[in-house]
Amino acid sequence: MRWLLWFLVVLLVLLQYRLWVGDGSLAEVWSLYQQVEVQRAENQRLLERNQALEAEVKDLKQGLDAIEERAREELGMIKKGESFYQIIDEPPAKDEPGR
Repeated sequence: MRWLLWFLVVLLVLLQYRLWVGDGSLAEVWSLYQQVEVQRAENQRLLERNQALEAEVKDLKQGLDAIEERAREELGMIKKGESFYQIIDEPPAKDEPGR
């Protein structure tokens, strides 16, 4: 009878070891759960970025206004008959030391 009690205690210890430390333990499951949450957040961020890019592509394909806006802002292009004005701000005057 005593050997049965020892066998059950050893079996309980082995099962507890597997539960807390072994393969498929609670710590491992918790770690995997956290990795899934991080991946879901990353997927959501990428989905929003892709939707914004898709809307921009659709806008570029359908209208000339977006193309014209990009040409003006990024390439500095102007239409015929328009005048281009560039305003350059002067850097702030530095006080001379000793005054």
